[in-house]
Amino acid sequence: MKKLILISFFICLAGCQSAYYAAWEKVGVEKRDILVDRVEDAKDSQEDAQKQFSSALDEFSQLINFDGGELQDVYEQLKDQFEASEESANTLSDRIDKVESVAEALFDEWQEELEKYTNVKLKRDSQQQLKDTQRRYTALVRTMRKAESTMAPILSSLRDNVLYLKHNLNANAVGALQGEFNGIKKEINQLIIEMNKAISESNNFISSMKS
Repeated sequence: MKKLILISFFICLAGCQSAYYAAWEKVGVEKRDILVDRVEDAKDSQEDAQKQFSSALDEFSQLINFDGGELQDVYEQLKDQFEASEESANTLSDRIDKVESVAEALFDEWQEELEKYTNVKLKRDSQQQLKDTQRRYTALVRTMRKAESTMAPILSSLRDNVLYLKHNLNANAVGALQGEFNGIKKEINQLIIEMNKAISESNNFISSMKS
């Protein structure tokens, strides 16, 4: 029964996607345009993730340099930064999924339309354009997913530290977490590097699609 429900869900989802793209095409917006928009959205999320994880690192730095005051306030701020980072990561993953969804629909449609050509030269040119676009797209998604993968270990480390601090609001707890800082800092610096690569790849792909 569960399997049948799952199959029905995916059939409905596919139908909804088709209807969505068809509705946009009626007003002159093609899948190609939607793909560019979604890549731009994903790029924005990559930039947001960079800023958010950097902000979380700053908050962590303040924690380990804690020198008197209300530790509960510091904990709450670190917790807020973790939750904001988690939300930022989820948004980015969702937007990459949407990029892949429309790209798959675009390439399937493009491949099918190749069979409708009667002019051999035009068909050959279109086929080459498809291959070039798929190649650039594959490089783009590979870079996006690599950058995305750097977020999970950071979130895991931040979550551990937030949970530990929650139940140990004292100076000893801060001392225990000081050893975690350098590892998290290294991971976030690597995330920023990978995000910059993905942002650059996104800009290149957008430019190639608009040219």
